[in-house]
Amino acid sequence: MTIGAFLQSRFLRFALVGVGGFIVNEVVLAAMLRGLHLDRYSGQLIAYLVAATFTWWANRQLTFADRAAAGTKSIVAEWIAFLAANALGGLVNYAVYASLVALAPQPFDNPYLAVAAGSIAGLAFNFAMSSRLVFREKK
Repeated sequence: MTIGAFLQSRFLRFALVGVGGFIVNEVVLAAMLRGLHLDRYSGQLIAYLVAATFTWWANRQLTFADRAAAGTKSIVAEWIAFLAANALGGLVNYAVYASLVALAPQPFDNPYLAVAAGSIAGLAFNFAMSSRLVFREKK
């Protein structure tokens, strides 16, 4: 595979958007923990929802632009479908995060490292669900 072909890969673009989502998640998590003094679990839940909305928007612009919905009603339905289709991946993500925060020894109980582990765990599942259920090929 050439570098050009690799850069055209939907999975690579999805993963790069995921990196952006990870950064959004970390920033929002820090704001929730340090700024609003929420607990680790509530803070991460809010951060996840913000990051998931960011990744939906970025994926419809970059990864699946040729498959993105048009029209306000369709876009809202697409966002809801994206959140629903990725909910299981989100549960995997959150389960890994919560398990590490609650059970892992230091330094693996660090919430920021736990977010990274959870993000990696949900990546492949979320790509498959997004490709097959949310951003289907247009007929």
